[in-house]
Amino acid sequence: MTPVVLFALALAAPAPEFKPDQSKLPVAPPKGATVLLGAKGEHSFLSMAGEKINWPVDGDALVSTAKKNQNHIVSKLHFKDADIHVEFLLPEKGPANSGVYIHGNYEIQILNSFGKEKVTQDDAGAVYGFAPPLVNACRKPGEWQVFDIRYRAPRRDAAGKITEMGTVTVWFNGQKVQDGAPFGEPKSTFHPFRFGNTPYLDTIRDQQKKTMTGPVFLQDHNNPVKFRNVWVLPADDRAFVYEPAGK
Repeated sequence: MTPVVLFALALAAPAPEFKPDQSKLPVAPPKGATVLLGAKGEHSFLSMAGEKINWPVDGDALVSTAKKNQNHIVSKLHFKDADIHVEFLLPEKGPANSGVYIHGNYEIQILNSFGKEKVTQDDAGAVYGFAPPLVNACRKPGEWQVFDIRYRAPRRDAAGKITEMGTVTVWFNGQKVQDGAPFGEPKSTFHPFRFGNTPYLDTIRDQQKKTMTGPVFLQDHNNPVKFRNVWVLPADDRAFVYEPAGK
């Protein structure tokens, strides 16, 4: 009689649900995260020219300084897939327009949408040009707010063509406003690689299409939005610090 050998199949554990705790701000960075903007205003951002930024520090926050939508700041950290945490404060006056540009191409919109009944892809929590927020989670100006973003970069072939759409899930002030929203080539006319571009950004753009890695930008849109406690938790081993040549 031939013996029967039984094999136990080890099933992979399901990935944990992405549901960050946003109940108390600020949120401490988790193990493995890279802090881009810390508790004393120390930061790891450069200007669009790859130079020192001119955004002022206000306590633990950086304040967006206007320059015709061309004064975004760009992280030294480049990554592929990651979780991104950003806390921000809207000014009391004006539309409070700003955003988080992931890889410089895809904007999670910041805007004073407090109290608005019907939200569009122009409102806070939208993936600008792709998807409106599922709900309006925006708080009123003067209160700290938070995004937690799970980003999966688009996949490209050797020629730079997208072969698989990217996706993004966003939690905004305790509510899920994007749930695996897909996106392809960037649509915004004003993203940093199209408007106010620099030789430094040209290098990043070319590198990004080859490697699917890139930085995160905090957007200047002529409104003094404050940012604090910004960190990135990479989902793979592709993250690295990119310094301009000669710096």
